[in-house]
Amino acid sequence: MTPQTDPRAGAAVKAADRAHVFHSWSAQDLIDPLAVAGAEGSYFWDYEGKRYLDLTSGLVYTNIGYQHPKVVAAIQEQAARLTTFAPAFAVEARSEAARLIAERTPGDLDKIFFTNGGADAVEHAVRMARLHTGRPKVLSAYRSYHGGTQQAVNLTGDPRRWPSDSGSAGVVRFWAPYLYRSRFYAETEEQECARALEHLETTIAFEGPATIAAIILETVPGTAGIMVPPPGYLAGVREICDKYGIVFVLDEVMAGFGRTGEWFAADLFGVVPDLMTFAKGVNSGYVPLGGVAISGAIAETFGKRAYPGGLTYSGHPLACAAAVATINVMAEEGVVENARNLGASVVEPGLRELAERHPSVGEVRGVGMFWALELVKNRETREPLVPYNASGEANAPMAAFAAAAKQAGVWPFVNMNRTHFVPPLNTGEAELKEGLAALDAALTAADAHTEG
Repeated sequence: MTPQTDPRAGAAVKAADRAHVFHSWSAQDLIDPLAVAGAEGSYFWDYEGKRYLDLTSGLVYTNIGYQHPKVVAAIQEQAARLTTFAPAFAVEARSEAARLIAERTPGDLDKIFFTNGGADAVEHAVRMARLHTGRPKVLSAYRSYHGGTQQAVNLTGDPRRWPSDSGSAGVVRFWAPYLYRSRFYAETEEQECARALEHLETTIAFEGPATIAAIILETVPGTAGIMVPPPGYLAGVREICDKYGIVFVLDEVMAGFGRTGEWFAADLFGVVPDLMTFAKGVNSGYVPLGGVAISGAIAETFGKRAYPGGLTYSGHPLACAAAVATINVMAEEGVVENARNLGASVVEPGLRELAERHPSVGEVRGVGMFWALELVKNRETREPLVPYNASGEANAPMAAFAAAAKQAGVWPFVNMNRTHFVPPLNTGEAELKEGLAALDAALTAADAHTEG
């Protein structure tokens, strides 16, 4: 698809947006959204004809890129056949999507409750855990994100929670492992793992194990920084949950469906949770869809007892048809294997080479097509390039980096003092190298703000 230049149409789109669209997570008068004319594969473009390599996968969800013809065709075919139907009925697209997901989830997570997205998947996972255990509290980690709805945002461990924090949501937070900025004064991954698990179990002891329904963790935290947990940590959390009868919930909304080079990130660690949330990559975001994969024990709780929850659009046929097509495309085209192989052979070495050349890069971390560069003022002190939750002038160094990246032809994922490298999973080697070269140029803008 060749980008067409049409500035007048772009101006009209922009004017209507500014007049009527209320954007999420934004001060409405301070934003300047790009008017997008089209997208295909790993690229999108504006009405001026400028093309960008998308290093964000939208919001880390276009795992098979934009406009994959097989998924577009599946949506069209489903729309012609049955656009929608109430969730109380058995519908082919819904049944087949659930079957394909259950085939790939770890362990006995064989029952699928469909939602409209990741946040309401988390809402329902927490509700299920509380009803299953009869306990009120949920433990979640700092440096996490679980969604923008009321319970999900209260579980979140980053500043997006603060304006909506009710202080009465039954949430207790703890520190998860993050060796680069260890809260446990650890010097090795082994120390970080052991001390983080001891901290978690101590938190449980002081909160009262009999009051805790669930522990929820992003298998690999996404927006919070792509901190891959050290070996043994998730297995240790699983053991702690079993010891105290606590439901273990893994949030795979961002990490799932191939992002880490496995169908689910839990497979990297050989861990089976009791509940697992998903969304985003399940159908590459083509139609909103999320869900909860449920273990046999928790499904049995609601065998003779009605589950008190549901959604009008649960298992929407268009969304499920897109999921069926996406999962089949990923299997047929080796998308998960591509993420694993090129992540290891192209992305990781490329990012590590950038770190050697640029003093602003403090750490490179990640797996598959799920990587972060932590940018710092000083590598020795590890002072972040910008303060925590910086905005305005304090965030100028990261804003300069982002502007330089866009000028170089890539759209970067920027959060706090980090840039994430999270392109579509089927991005080719040449495109990945194009993205790495653009980041190489953009990091010069970050380097200008380093010390020493």
